[in-house]
Amino acid sequence: MNLETLAIHAGQAPDPASGAVMPPIVLSTTFERAADGSFPSGYIYTRSGNPNRPALEECLAALEGGAACAAFGSGLAAAMAVFQSLAPGDHVIIPDDAYHGVSRLVREIM
Repeated sequence: MNLETLAIHAGQAPDPASGAVMPPIVLSTTFERAADGSFPSGYIYTRSGNPNRPALEECLAALEGGAACAAFGSGLAAAMAVFQSLAPGDHVIIPDDAYHGVSRLVREIM
């Protein structure tokens, strides 16, 4: 596929609920619980995941020729994932004027 075609189709499957050719944008921040307290859809809160994120990740991985992609609900979540991937004793250099949440994460947690 051409890049333009891949950008439109990768990660996109018809919506099973409506049959829409392009899946809808899910704007909900929270998702329904079952009577037993579980989350049958697999989604709890949109920052931890929603139906659009896997589609985005699949599309970006295809566009970049990668095996997988990870998208995050916030920049701080992305930063935390990077820091958690480091080995003990690794060094990180960040600027003094970095986002306060990242500076605090490095200074107080990591």
